Amino acid sequence: MGADLYREFKGYLKEHLEKILAEGEQHMEESLLVFYTNQWKRYTLASTYVHHIFRYLNRHWVKREIDEGHKNVYEIFTLSLVSWRIHLFEHLDKKVMSALLKLIERQRNGETIDTGLIKSVVESFVSLGLDDNDSSKTTLDIYKKHFEDPFVAATEEYYKLESERFISENSITDYMKKAEQRLEEEDKRVALYLHESTAKALTTVCDTVLIQQHTAPIQDEFQSLLDQDKIDDLRRMWTLLNRVKDALEKLRKIFETHVRKEGASAIEKVAESALSVPTANDGENDDDEPPAPVARKKPGKSKSGAVDVDPKVYVEALLATHKRFASLVATAFRSEPGFSGALDRACKEFVNRNKVCVDGSKKSPELLAKYCDSLLKKSNKGTEDGDLDEVLTSIMTVFKFVEDKDVFQKFYSQFLPRRLVGGTSASEDAEASMISKLKVDCGVEYTSKLQRMFTDVGLSADLNSAFKEQMDRSHEKAEALDFYVLVCGQASWPLVPPKTTFNIPEELLRTYERFANYYTNKHSGRKLTWLFHLGKGELKTSYAKCGKATITLMASLYQMGILLQYNNQTSFTSGEIAAGTKLNADALKNNLELLVKLKVLILEADRYTLNLDLKSKKVKLNINLNVKAEQKAESEETHETIEQERLWVVQAAIVRIMKTRKTMRHQLLLTEVIEQLTGRFKPKVPDIKKAIDMLLEKDYLARTDGQKDMYNYVSLEDGSRLGGRRTVCIARARSSART
Repeated sequence: MGADLYREFKGYLKEHLEKILAEGEQHMEESLLVFYTNQWKRYTLASTYVHHIFRYLNRHWVKREIDEGHKNVYEIFTLSLVSWRIHLFEHLDKKVMSALLKLIERQRNGETIDTGLIKSVVESFVSLGLDDNDSSKTTLDIYKKHFEDPFVAATEEYYKLESERFISENSITDYMKKAEQRLEEEDKRVALYLHESTAKALTTVCDTVLIQQHTAPIQDEFQSLLDQDKIDDLRRMWTLLNRVKDALEKLRKIFETHVRKEGASAIEKVAESALSVPTANDGENDDDEPPAPVARKKPGKSKSGAVDVDPKVYVEALLATHKRFASLVATAFRSEPGFSGALDRACKEFVNRNKVCVDGSKKSPELLAKYCDSLLKKSNKGTEDGDLDEVLTSIMTVFKFVEDKDVFQKFYSQFLPRRLVGGTSASEDAEASMISKLKVDCGVEYTSKLQRMFTDVGLSADLNSAFKEQMDRSHEKAEALDFYVLVCGQASWPLVPPKTTFNIPEELLRTYERFANYYTNKHSGRKLTWLFHLGKGELKTSYAKCGKATITLMASLYQMGILLQYNNQTSFTSGEIAAGTKLNADALKNNLELLVKLKVLILEADRYTLNLDLKSKKVKLNINLNVKAEQKAESEETHETIEQERLWVVQAAIVRIMKTRKTMRHQLLLTEVIEQLTGRFKPKVPDIKKAIDMLLEKDYLARTDGQKDMYNYVSLEDGSRLGGRRTVCIARARSSART
């Protein structure tokens, strides 16, 4: 009975669907879709009711037949779907699909359509997909075969014709807007009425037709957009080409070249400006302006051909270029690693090789260190503490691109002790912050000496407080001077002893002797080496006026030694001053010329007379100025020192490598030395070869017999056969490494 009932119901469905098919063949296009949708909804609703009515049949006869392996037996609702597919869908599918594609094309052309109609038809396609092996499961085979494949093919054809026509009639920027709009429409279309599985195939064909097939003309427009700073168009181009494999690589190369040229151009403008704008012929003045006008000259070039530029202007030009393109990368290119890497490579190039760095990549770190020095001085009144930390952070951005980090370290380690010794440091917190930033980027070894300087400053403060307390207890206040000594560890501070003798003025001698005795008693076995050329003090005049107040001169210790002699008389010959101060000829000449230049003294014949008419706009007048010629000479001397130290560092690296490897070929040794030292500086191949030759002479290395390009490490035991020569070389090498 169950078989008869099932067979009769199956026959009824066939007869019913044939009637619907005959009626459906009378409809065309959108009316066919309306008819198909209405009939599908009525049919599936009725099939649901009938399925419940035949629940007993499903539970018993149908289940038994399925369990016994009969393939053509289904539950009643599934039978209804199978019958719809066989007796109606397979006869109307082409007409329905054609109507669907035309309706979707009308929507793409801008017409308003009933998207619910498409959604209902598409859902019917999905519902008709039944698994042949298990009728309780559904598949997307019907949907993919009868809808997705023709839909994707029609999409490809539509956009191929449209894109070719549009790009031939419009600009690339307009085409990119059109392509972006079309891609957004297709994404919405999937969400609106397509099955989610279609998204991948649809996206692939759209990317191919709208972008990949037009990649070349889109890429060719990139340079023009960069030149015009069209951020929105650049973002749109990146978004589109990012959908195509390897399409961004050409853009990254163009971007890197563009940034490099823009950076070089910015520095070229700085160099040209430095050559055209006159600058003062004197040195820096941290606290006061010179009391009188000084001669001015046009800046030229150094002996090496490098242009003398203002460190602040130079570094700010580098920062402005990096900030501009970093913002572009973040905004237009979504901080994509490829473009970030291109920006870093370009910045590294123009930071180290530009019109200012004509003699190599050492000028940038020198100017960067000088800019840091100016920021961290008290004279930097234009930057608040909060802003200062931001500026220091931005400086580390430039520092990241500097190849010769050892040059920055050398100059910074010269400027820091000057700020600490001279008391010109703006803030201990700012100094500590900068050292902390350097430590993060370069490691503990890079900043260890800088940190020990701060330790010495703290210990010196305690030492001076204890000394002052003792002086207050044991001496009259009238005898006490406002006296402060900074005691520096010789190993940490790059300070050199003075090149001249100096006779301490009588007014300072007693306090000097008391401190020396105090320190010797407190720290037996230690020896103080006094660096008088770094000392400074204040001299209160009784003749020079600033309004009603008398002027206080802020002078170096050598200047104090000269001027204190004028307490006895108002005019001296240079010989008499030399006899009183014990300064050598060069030191005496430099200091006297500066005092005359600042009109503190008046030169008449060979006599230096005190200028009793000295005037100033400020009560405290700084006459302890750096001479620019001395600064240039010191800079050149520092670079020479760096070259020598680099040779030692290269030798030390070679010894470390060979001590580990024992035997190594020449080319491999060169490569490994460069890799090890690149973080500090980029060693030149001729310098490495020179270091190898020196180590061969010192018997650290030896050539392998019969192989000129192979080196062997000579151990200490092997070298002991050479007598005293080996011992001397080791001591020298270790000393060099510490330096």
